[in-house]
Amino acid sequence: MLLIDSATKDLTPWLKAFKKHLPEKEVITYDEITDPSLVEVAVVWQHRKELFSELSKLKLVASLGAGVDHILQDPLLKPQVPVSKIVSPLLSTPMSNYCIGAILYYHKQFDKYALDKADKIWDQQFDPERKVTIGILGLGQLGTDLAEKLHLLGFDVHGLSQTKKNLKYATTYGANELETFLSKVNVLVCMLPRTKETTGIINHELLYQLPPRSFLINVGRGPQQVNQDIITALDEGQLSGAFLDVFPEEPLPSNSPLWMHPNVFITPHIAVVTKMEAAVPQIVENYQRLKEGKGLINLIDRSKGY
Repeated sequence: MLLIDSATKDLTPWLKAFKKHLPEKEVITYDEITDPSLVEVAVVWQHRKELFSELSKLKLVASLGAGVDHILQDPLLKPQVPVSKIVSPLLSTPMSNYCIGAILYYHKQFDKYALDKADKIWDQQFDPERKVTIGILGLGQLGTDLAEKLHLLGFDVHGLSQTKKNLKYATTYGANELETFLSKVNVLVCMLPRTKETTGIINHELLYQLPPRSFLINVGRGPQQVNQDIITALDEGQLSGAFLDVFPEEPLPSNSPLWMHPNVFITPHIAVVTKMEAAVPQIVENYQRLKEGKGLINLIDRSKGY
């Protein structure tokens, strides 16, 4: 049996989508559980706290997105239970498009021209483009897709990953070369998964290794950024601006100073939203593989956290 649970999503369309692929009685929500021991697969996004303690026969936990930190942080999840994530071009393309939009916003000075419009200023500059060298922090599926597309647009691209990768469209660095990587770029895009090591990584120490007046884009995970350190870097001129889609607390509290900062652009965690047509077939395939005793797909390495 496959169970879907979320404390934040409307599960009605998801239930309908899963029932198109599986017998209706094999797909349930938490409120429909009569015998928890029959549940073998839990499909979750921000699930209820007690869920994993009740599912004694659980054989797979499937995330409804590319992120799995909401699952791995649950102390009730047994260490032997595998965890899967969604992998699809239907995720990488929207993410790359979002990041390219944010980069062009900075590169073409759209922030400046919005202010000029408000003040009725006609400033026809000889060279209206800011000079940018882009650094991608995290070269997983999403990061490598962005690097390739930025290269095709003619940008100078650098990328850092835990283990150095060989990419023809980007200069790459390993985790032990972080300082060198940061010194080479003035637009930093964070696309890291959330792990113990990456929590709080966008802090004062990291930001001040970038060249002065750099620009920050965070589409990774909210807990990776220290809000006050970003504000300090902006106020001191170390950062010229920030384009933020994720935050340590979501929704972003109305009293957060980020809302009012003139050099911060905010979006409400919408850089990429999981498409049902991408997620459901993958999860259904894993469910069927599990029942047939076959190897599972899109599993994360729980020791790494992604």
